[in-house]
Amino acid sequence: MKLYRDEAVVLRTHKLGEADRIITLLTREHGQVRAVAKGVRRTSSKFGARLEPFGVVDIQLHLGRSLDTITQVETIAPYGRNLGEDYGLYTTAHAMAETAARLTEIEREPFPQQYLLLVGALHSLATRRHAASLVLDSYLLRALAVAGWAPSCYDCVRCGTDGPHRGFNAAAGGAVCDSCRPPGSASPARETMSLLGALLSGDWAEADASEPRERKEASGLVASYLQWHLERQLRSLRMVERA
Repeated sequence: MKLYRDEAVVLRTHKLGEADRIITLLTREHGQVRAVAKGVRRTSSKFGARLEPFGVVDIQLHLGRSLDTITQVETIAPYGRNLGEDYGLYTTAHAMAETAARLTEIEREPFPQQYLLLVGALHSLATRRHAASLVLDSYLLRALAVAGWAPSCYDCVRCGTDGPHRGFNAAAGGAVCDSCRPPGSASPARETMSLLGALLSGDWAEADASEPRERKEASGLVASYLQWHLERQLRSLRMVERA
């Protein structure tokens, strides 16, 4: 019997039959894994509560042909419990998990940076260290950067002219100067562009000091940039409450 063990974040769950669930995991060393958790919907299940979405777990699995089988689970961080008590945080976590699932779609290919980034974002969200919208937008920008799609938030993405610039174009890759600005580009405030840069670099002092107007505008730019690179909308992002 081929067994392996790993750390993982529970991305989502689906019912299977009368008592089982299919669990989609983002593991630290084995990438995205889909596995069956047998009997977890029964009240007598030993580890059903440990496999709630957004929890970080130490998990043992049996390698299968199409789906692996979960044989042991230990909780590392039960973030799902805290997030599930607040609708805004819960929907935000869903958007993060859906993004992680999209960016790690090649099953069993390791994505350690994406794993660590997601764990850090869920921790920040669950402990309410920063506003949920800031945590989400920072996570989305940094996850895209890890995937190779870091936006330019200062210099012109086309000609390299020093910024800041007042144009932003998702298809072009971020900030654009007046000379390179494609038709239909957004015209965000300079403070909004600075906020995007802070969220991308992890400058939380600047991000936390931002105004609601800048946060709202930044969220719209991040959503359009994400949609361009994923080539489709995230269903869960439409459910997120934006302050």
